[in-house]
Amino acid sequence: MLGRDNRILIIVQNMPVPLDRRVWLECQALVRNGFGVSVICPKGPGDPWRQNIDGVRIYKYPPPPGTSGLLSYAFEFAYCWVITALLSLVVAVRDGFAAIQACNPPDTYFVLGRIWKLFGKRFVYDQHDLNPEVFLSRFGEPVGISARLQLRGLRALERGTYRTADQVISTNESYKAIAVSRGSRNPDDVTVVRSGPDTNRMRPLHPRPELRKGHRYLAAYLGIMGPQDGVDLTLRALDLLVREHGRTDCGLALLGFGDCLNDLKQLAQDLGLADHVTFTGRVGPSEIADYLSTADIGLGPDPKNPLNDVSTMNKTMEYMAYGLPVLTFDLTETRVSAGPAARYVTPGDIAGFAAAWNELLEDADERVRLGTMGRNRVVQELDWAPQSEKYVQVWRCVLGRENLDPIVLPDRELPEDASRYIDLDDPTALADFIRHRGRDT
Repeated sequence: MLGRDNRILIIVQNMPVPLDRRVWLECQALVRNGFGVSVICPKGPGDPWRQNIDGVRIYKYPPPPGTSGLLSYAFEFAYCWVITALLSLVVAVRDGFAAIQACNPPDTYFVLGRIWKLFGKRFVYDQHDLNPEVFLSRFGEPVGISARLQLRGLRALERGTYRTADQVISTNESYKAIAVSRGSRNPDDVTVVRSGPDTNRMRPLHPRPELRKGHRYLAAYLGIMGPQDGVDLTLRALDLLVREHGRTDCGLALLGFGDCLNDLKQLAQDLGLADHVTFTGRVGPSEIADYLSTADIGLGPDPKNPLNDVSTMNKTMEYMAYGLPVLTFDLTETRVSAGPAARYVTPGDIAGFAAAWNELLEDADERVRLGTMGRNRVVQELDWAPQSEKYVQVWRCVLGRENLDPIVLPDRELPEDASRYIDLDDPTALADFIRHRGRDT
């Protein structure tokens, strides 16, 4: 049995685990390297209160109601904080833990970290978002007193989290630079752990043409659908693609959920695109694999704003893992991820996005070139394996555990039928897959 001084409590508020891919990869990396892991997170639809998956003990609570304003956000933060604090007591009794990892948003759990530090626990900040930039991206520069106070409060919470953390984990160099400058952290105490995909698991499968719903081509968007994610721009670009470029042969799959999902469904209706758009809602690894193996293009409609420009888009690397050519607005960190393996459009240029979309549909050779380059790049430069080593090393240093015995976990996410895999060792087979995606010609 694992000693309590080897156990880590991970706190997540914005997504259930294991649906949160980054956090789940972190959990698996820790368990494989001999650490014990408990997680506190909200429940997804149909989730049990408690789960034990591959040695990770997950404690879940009912999510709060949807937020619509300052008071509802305040209630959400308070509700989740109190429930998490109570569950941390349960975890302390049942499992024990030597340290807490808080994954933002929000930046409120440093208070819980300070309380537990009084009892000798360590605190690590895994920064997934820049909450002041989220505010600025949604609402712009504050004008009124209330808005200025809200932004000031978010910055104060962020400072408190930086100051409380024994170590900070950043998702990219842009976030690390902010931790060092705005957070006054020593660069040696900030480790960049990128959210790279596990390319042994995220790899192309033989397509399922029925997912195109009668269309010759399919484009896909994977991710959260919030106000700052630009999914509405995808629909408006599709409208131009259909009306001005005459591409009635292309469907669009929107994989995911978020605050704007119902508004996006209404927009698709208003634009007369209902026959072209599939809203899947929440999807798991198998559905993601099927759609991204069937689609011809992966879309990155994120507008340029203070948050998106410096954030790593997981979907970009996931598209690349499945050999999908990427069409995206030109953002700083997106270029770091995709490099030359994407087609970039000036941010906000919806007509340019639609035109580039049309050009990629017409140019199979370019799709093959970008898709092949993307798959190779994500395997050689962005894979999770080297990132997981950096992540685990943070915890070895924090807890002083250099010689824990590794544990072998089953590969549960791999498809039962291995014949569905595309032969990635055969360049001709990969190119043919990217070109046709299961079409006869």
